[in-house]
Amino acid sequence: MDGLDVLSIQWRGALDSAEDALDAVSRSRQALQFGPDEMQARARKLVHERSEAEEAMEQLARVLHAGFHRRLTGPRASGELLGLGRAVAACVFDLDGVLTASATLHAAAWQETFDELLARHHESAGDRFGPWRPFDAQHDYDEYIHGRPRIEGIHAFLASRGIRLDEGEVDDPPGAETAHGLANRKNDALRRRLGHDGVSAFEGSLRFLEVAHEAGLHCAVVSASANTEAILDRSGLLDLVDVVVDGEVIGADHLRAKPAPDSVLAACRRLAVEPPRVATFETTHAGIEAGRAAGVHAVIAVDRTGRAGSLVERGADRVVSDLGELIDPVLAAT
Repeated sequence: MDGLDVLSIQWRGALDSAEDALDAVSRSRQALQFGPDEMQARARKLVHERSEAEEAMEQLARVLHAGFHRRLTGPRASGELLGLGRAVAACVFDLDGVLTASATLHAAAWQETFDELLARHHESAGDRFGPWRPFDAQHDYDEYIHGRPRIEGIHAFLASRGIRLDEGEVDDPPGAETAHGLANRKNDALRRRLGHDGVSAFEGSLRFLEVAHEAGLHCAVVSASANTEAILDRSGLLDLVDVVVDGEVIGADHLRAKPAPDSVLAACRRLAVEPPRVATFETTHAGIEAGRAAGVHAVIAVDRTGRAGSLVERGADRVVSDLGELIDPVLAAT
């Protein structure tokens, strides 16, 4: 999150808290012996302070040649202004494709990892292994890996190539030719790429989380990746998320992969919010089905690849190309 946005959120939060406190005092003014004239004067002063703060933010933005997303004098954020309605108290987000472009990072790390193994098997088996086919970072990743726990995804992909590996142990070294060894090799490749290339949040997703945070909506992220928190941290989103259900949690709690509702329900429990008061945000058919099976209030699909029709057919209540589309224009800074 940019520095001006952080400052804007903190400043707006302080002003909103002062406004709430003034409102509470106003409603109990007889007990506190504040007269109507004094309350009106304090309210006017707070309005003036808010205007002065916004002017100072705008001057700072001009000096820094930067911008910020939310005006300090605009309406307060709410579920209605985020297109969610009053019933929703929490949001549960998938990570890849919804909040960040980390799927590309994962796919590249898996390609590096699997291609090493496939090359060795092809070299040792020769014609019996068939023609050399590297890992397809789009088709193979979407078909066998995305949304699944790592070990399950490894077995699914290797089975498609006629390869079977022993399960091994969780602490197998990255060079071990076991499922866990391969998973640890992929984890090393991902962390190396994350450190070198980084990862960015989609602009609309960052804005949506900022406004959801301001509106008091609880936010969780569900992802099969064991590196979810690292990705959220590098993309500037971690401070806007209350709960993370990642690959480590999914494995430790023996949660079934989507389309089973287990991970979504686990996020609801950790947020202490019942599913009928939750909106989920997904990119895949399995994710949409998981939300429907969990009984959430709404399933919103993010389509960045032109599959809106199929996402609606699977049960999405609404399809957007970016979460920024859900934000009412009255919440914008300009």
